[in-house]
Amino acid sequence: MNKRKIGNSDLEVFPIGLGTMGMSEFYGRTDDEQSINTICKAVELGVNFFDTADMYGSGHNEELLGKALKGRMGGVTIATKFAIMRGANGEFKGINGKPEYVKKACEASLKRLGTGTIDLYYCHRVDPQTPIEDTVGAMAELVKEGKVRYIGLSEVKGKTLKRAHAIHPISAVQSEYSIWTRDIEEANLSECRALGVSTVAYSPLGRGILTGKFNKIEDKADYRYHLPRMGMENFASNINIVKKVEEIAESKNVKASQIALAWVLAKGEDIIPIPGTKRENYLIENLEALKIALSNDEISELDKLYALVKGNRYDNMATTLQ
Repeated sequence: MNKRKIGNSDLEVFPIGLGTMGMSEFYGRTDDEQSINTICKAVELGVNFFDTADMYGSGHNEELLGKALKGRMGGVTIATKFAIMRGANGEFKGINGKPEYVKKACEASLKRLGTGTIDLYYCHRVDPQTPIEDTVGAMAELVKEGKVRYIGLSEVKGKTLKRAHAIHPISAVQSEYSIWTRDIEEANLSECRALGVSTVAYSPLGRGILTGKFNKIEDKADYRYHLPRMGMENFASNINIVKKVEEIAESKNVKASQIALAWVLAKGEDIIPIPGTKRENYLIENLEALKIALSNDEISELDKLYALVKGNRYDNMATTLQ
């Protein structure tokens, strides 16, 4: 399987990575044993790119990933993030990109992961109160100290990326990207490509909606329940997008989730999707997407679906992309 290179780095990864956020919170019940088995199965199948963050489970997710990959760190690429602060009880306490916090957060992540170096370290969200130059400057110092190999940003506008890249090379920008979320095509994709920065696509399955496996989120404890696109009126329209994906999937005798991933993969070698799952069977299903070749007509048909989306992906989009 041809690997994909992460930006200007020497990191070459499997074309599909594994997002681990849901193993700790946000998407219903969690099971550490099941999650660790899924991570180990991913390694067995060739996956070598794992994504976490210090805020997922308030540190639990990094500890879980570190435990699962103990003794295997040399063969994988681990990406984690800082900036979204959590309190002792899991409450959200804002965004922090101040240099002193960057270094403090990195030390804590290294300890939880059980490693001496983080392969790819992202600023999870840009702190509007701290110049991006200051945040990236601190990240650059971590690279010099050998605690971080390469740095990235998440949810940024192209102009912010250019300012950051002028301070230190940015290897990757993590953005939500899928058939029904394509904001980055205007926000930062052209700048990423001009600078040789890879796009790491989170939620490439539309937070699971594009799998076609459920019709409505009923559990109020599920993060997705509160998103604008899941609201009654919006969802009644958005489910028709899923049906179109399912139609193409049925014509090729594959799953809707596999079509959704094949679409992202077809958008460029510089895009690396990181679908998240807690279960081995879904992991295997996702990786099968690599065998699917979409025709230009099929890609064009899927492209048209974005115009049908109702509702923002977050409640307050103004605070998401900085």
